[in-house]
Amino acid sequence: MLTVRDAEKTIALMVNDLGMRVVEQEGNRTRLAAGEGLPGALVDVHSSTLVQPGLTAGGTVHHIAFRVPDQATQQQWRDELASKGHRVTEILDRQYFTSIYFREPGGVLFEIATDTPGFDIDEPLLELGRSLKLPPWLEPSREQIEHAVIPITVPDENNPEVAA
Repeated sequence: MLTVRDAEKTIALMVNDLGMRVVEQEGNRTRLAAGEGLPGALVDVHSSTLVQPGLTAGGTVHHIAFRVPDQATQQQWRDELASKGHRVTEILDRQYFTSIYFREPGGVLFEIATDTPGFDIDEPLLELGRSLKLPPWLEPSREQIEHAVIPITVPDENNPEVAA
């Protein structure tokens, strides 16, 4: 859910520029859909005159990401959004995917990210999540990141090293 002062402009962008559709409205909340029954395809826009500009801090949402299958599709979105006057970043390499970013009228950062190349480019699929993988630009902060991340334990039934 994203909360903005003027939901009308945000909803207009999401419908007219992103191709979403309004599926439900209740009070000051509007639900939009990006596809038919797909996980993560719903976005709720909440309108409130009490909302303060967002801060990057614990308990806040930094951005909303939408997915596209590949970089060619992402480039089409970038071109289309730029032609409609949105200030869209260049395509940025995030190692596991590429991204473009722009702000909607209420100031929320939107991202359009690719599915490719994927999270298994630097480790086998069955090993995903067993060790902390970082993109090169975060490696200098590895010690600090490792200290902040809560360790996870893989249940035995999901651990090929233990399960028989």
